[in-house]
Amino acid sequence: MENWFTTDRIDPDTFAISEYRHWEETHCYLLNGTKRSLLIDTGLGICDIRNAVTPLTDKPITAVATHIHWDHIGGHRYYPDFYAHALQLAWLQGGFPQPIETIRGYVTERCRLPEGYDVNTYVFFQGTPTKVLHGGEQIDLGDRQITVLHTPGHSPGHMCFWEAARGYLFTGDLAYKGELTAYFPSTDPQAYLRSLETVAALPVKRVFPAHHDLSMQPEILARMRDAFRDLARCGKLAHGSGKFDYGDWSVRL
Repeated sequence: MENWFTTDRIDPDTFAISEYRHWEETHCYLLNGTKRSLLIDTGLGICDIRNAVTPLTDKPITAVATHIHWDHIGGHRYYPDFYAHALQLAWLQGGFPQPIETIRGYVTERCRLPEGYDVNTYVFFQGTPTKVLHGGEQIDLGDRQITVLHTPGHSPGHMCFWEAARGYLFTGDLAYKGELTAYFPSTDPQAYLRSLETVAALPVKRVFPAHHDLSMQPEILARMRDAFRDLARCGKLAHGSGKFDYGDWSVRL
């Protein structure tokens, strides 16, 4: 619908599917294997992501969200085979801690909506996953193995996805260029640091964030970890400390 999605080819069987008409510039990722495909995040749900995904694979598709926020699960309704982390099942069953009116405000903020789109029809996806994740699982796509990393901080059940063979790290909202969010009651700044410690220790060759600049380099992971370490040493790694700017990224606590 109206060129809502933009597709970038990362390699012959990996694609970024982006929503640049919304200020968050959400990126979803399609990973094609020989047996099946994995769709990491499904975007806002304003338009049907199948229109972008279907031409890119002829394999069965499993969807998995880095976390259960509106801008990452909007297209889950098109993929009944989906995985979610155990700590966020309640959010898929009516327990998300913000009302739908607030979420609709996020959706329309700085967004070029499709002509005739009625935001009052927008709903927060609800459903039961076909598999519950805890972290440490291997997702076998055939000739591709994807490791599930539980990386809480931005949300309790946040996950990153690590493909060791290619050095690919899909970071969701744990790491991206822009303002990182760690000030909501559902966020945990101390857990955020521990998660950055985890991903910064990996031999990452390419980083694929859920928002904004797709050219993000792996060195930023160590910079983020070090900045969070400094905040912890100063006693500022806590809610209410404010915003801290590091040039190409920042964090609001």
